[in-house]
Amino acid sequence: LIKLSSNCLFLLNRGIPGISKNRKTRMNAIAKELSLGKYDIVCLQEVWSDNDYIHIKKLAHRVLPYSHYFYSGVFGSGVCIFSRYVIENVFFHQWPVNGYIHKFHHGDWFGGKGIGLCRVICKGISINIYSAHLHAEYNHRNDEYMAHRVLQAFDMSQFIYITSANADIVILGGDLNTEPGDLSYKIICHNAQLQDSFFQAQQVGTNESVRNSYTYKRLCVEKPAGSRIDYVMYKSRPGIVVQCLQYQFPLPEQVPEQNFSYSDHEALQVSLRIVKTSNGNYFIFNTLFVESCWVLILLFLFEDATVNKTEYVEALKECGAVCDAALTRLNQDKRSYWIYSAALFLTLLCTTGSEAPFSCFKTYDIIRIIVTVLLCFTIFMASIWNRMEVNAILAGKLGIEVV
Repeated sequence: LIKLSSNCLFLLNRGIPGISKNRKTRMNAIAKELSLGKYDIVCLQEVWSDNDYIHIKKLAHRVLPYSHYFYSGVFGSGVCIFSRYVIENVFFHQWPVNGYIHKFHHGDWFGGKGIGLCRVICKGISINIYSAHLHAEYNHRNDEYMAHRVLQAFDMSQFIYITSANADIVILGGDLNTEPGDLSYKIICHNAQLQDSFFQAQQVGTNESVRNSYTYKRLCVEKPAGSRIDYVMYKSRPGIVVQCLQYQFPLPEQVPEQNFSYSDHEALQVSLRIVKTSNGNYFIFNTLFVESCWVLILLFLFEDATVNKTEYVEALKECGAVCDAALTRLNQDKRSYWIYSAALFLTLLCTTGSEAPFSCFKTYDIIRIIVTVLLCFTIFMASIWNRMEVNAILAGKLGIEVV
């Protein structure tokens, strides 16, 4: 019996010290759950505090003695993996585009989001465990980060496709911030040739569902089932057969003896049976994936994902169109920032050497300082930052064209 798990906290429930609601209690509840020995591999996301990581590591060390934290960005990637089995190898890939430095209230850029990889060997079968967190969608009607998320999806699918050549089994668990049918979802499934473990007929939301204490009441009325944006996906090489047995939410709606949930995302439990057909061996693979709040994966079965070539090509073409639109917008933004820079520079120039009106010297100096800071910011955004984002989107666009 092999068990895997992964966890992530996000939105209201981010694991950010001083900001996240009930963070310590929730982290402690997660650590206790993992220390019960139910899972063999645990992938956690949005663990922004070293103290939280160390606390979980200490409590779960008896059953999960091996661990790795993927440091990245300003806060750290928030991604860490715990394992009952020796971690053979690790690697982290940070997204080339990941939000904006001046969007403090979103914070995706500061997290240095990306995809982490751990290779483990169990019963002679090599398993690539991937844990990822894509850029959040803050406004569904006007999604300014669509190009970033689409390119992250393509980048991730390329990373999985290239690094999984020698793996018997590939498992991806994460908060992908994309719903089934979205462009990012199509790219991940097609380009990485992954199979979604979800197989139920009814819509089951892993985020913003009515059962979660952190969901806004307005969202409960508009969409009680919530959104399915957390996934367990998988694929296997020829000779390894996977059968999906179970898909469910294993955790209670609230932390025991508390009036709030473990996270603003639900725990997802998936059961797979893995059969090695070359010699007839098989075993049950349990994975608990605690994602963007909690996505638990328990047991799954891998099959080679079939790719609809027509749909795949259309999705790639749509990605290219998204990139073109993003490049057009960046060109417009560059022009706007240069205009702002010129206006601020003229303002600064006109006030140089002039007397402060009404003898408000301190106020006058403060205004000049603010104008200077804004001028530096607009020049930076029009030149260095714009060039960086253009190059990153061009790199993704050219990669898409190659594929």
